[in-house]
Amino acid sequence: MSAATNRLQQFREKGLKWILAPAALVLLYIFFGIFGRNFFSYNTLVNILDSSYYIGFIAIGVTFVIITGGIDLSVGTVMMSAAIIGGTAFKTWGWPMWLSLVLILVIGTAFGFFNGLMVSRLKLPPFIATLGTMMISMGIGSIVANVRSATFPTRSSPDGWFKSIFKFISESNTSIPTGAIVLLSVAAIAYIILTKTKMGRYIFAIGSNKEAARLSGVNVKRWEMMAYVVAGITAGIGGVAFAAVYTTVMPAQGQGFELYAIAGAVIGGTSLSGGIGSVFGTLIG
Repeated sequence: MSAATNRLQQFREKGLKWILAPAALVLLYIFFGIFGRNFFSYNTLVNILDSSYYIGFIAIGVTFVIITGGIDLSVGTVMMSAAIIGGTAFKTWGWPMWLSLVLILVIGTAFGFFNGLMVSRLKLPPFIATLGTMMISMGIGSIVANVRSATFPTRSSPDGWFKSIFKFISESNTSIPTGAIVLLSVAAIAYIILTKTKMGRYIFAIGSNKEAARLSGVNVKRWEMMAYVVAGITAGIGGVAFAAVYTTVMPAQGQGFELYAIAGAVIGGTSLSGGIGSVFGTLIG
């Protein structure tokens, strides 16, 4: 009898939260399907996906950070800072498109490393450290772009080839949301890292009990830093996705995006206290 009671308690604590997010998502779709005109149309679905890719990428990255018991308030502005610098490199400095996209990824990763350094090595509270990075990234992006918007090439331009990575338009003018495949691929890689690798096990261990993980021989500083680096990498990918979908990036843009990412992770079952989280739960959230 006690075993059955324990299983019921475990379901209430763990299983129920995995059910609530998908159930809420289904209910929302039903609601908007009933009261929204053409909500279930193909074009509406494509438009929803277009506006979700970049948030999905940074939400995956911030999931790693939250699992460690930290927080990253800079992912939104880092994403847009990287994008506007990449756009400036292409438009103003004359860099080739592929190199400008690589620059976006490098900048995102660099900011992630900077966050990880401040949190894991300098022992700054994650809230304060990443809030500072939010301001720094906005400032750097605005300075490099000379407080001007950055414009990426249009789809019809020879340099607009990268836009098809996130939305392919066929000869019949049908939009194919290929970005969903990219997002799911990144999510699958993140899932494997969290569940099948040493890095994932250590990240969960740090979030569950940092001191116990340290006493068990886990290099807490290294793996805590890696969580922020992952968040930086996904912010860079999100910057590429934003540039592909929207073409124009404005200076000091990105504030508030981090709240969508954090909310998605938490609604999807990631605990703000650390030690619990799921990548695919985050996507649903």
